Amino acid sequence: MKLSNVKEILPTLENVEFQLENGTFVPEHFHITEVGQITKNFIDCGGVIRTEKVVNFQLWNANDYQHRLKPAKLLHIIKLSEDQLAIEDAEIEVEYQNETIGKYDLEFNGKNFVLKNKTTACLAQDACGVSPEKQKIKLSNLAVNNSCTPGGGCC
Repeated sequence: MKLSNVKEILPTLENVEFQLENGTFVPEHFHITEVGQITKNFIDCGGVIRTEKVVNFQLWNANDYQHRLKPAKLLHIIKLSEDQLAIEDAEIEVEYQNETIGKYDLEFNGKNFVLKNKTTACLAQDACGVSPEKQKIKLSNLAVNNSCTPGGGCC
C-alpha cells in the first residue's frame, strides 16, 4: 500500500487500528514514533546494483493506556513528514516489535490496517543457480488431446 492510499483512507475512519495478519490487534494505545523514508542501496547476489525506497511507520506501545491516535493526527504527521522531509509516494513498510522488531507490508481490509508478513527472496535466481519452482497441476485438469484414439494408428 502506498502512502497516498493511506492518506485517502484516513479521513474515512473514526479510529486508526492496526491488525497483524494472524488476526491479533496492535494494542489501541500504540504510538507512531516515526514516519520517514528509507532508501536501501545494495548489490544482489548476481552483482546487480539496486535501490529500494519505502515510507516507514514505526509503531510503539507505551504504558500510557489512555493514548489513542486519531486519523486526523496521523494525517497531520504524514503531511508534516512530506513537507519537512520531501517523502515520496512509496510503498509503506511498518516496523512493529513483537519478540523482535518486525517489518511488515501494509494493507487495508475495509476497516483496519493489516500488517502483512514480509518474506525474503533471491532477486537474482538465475545467478544463484536456484531453479524456479515447477508449477503443480492436476492431471485431471489437463486438456485431452484427441489426436491419438484407439485404432487411430498413432501408437
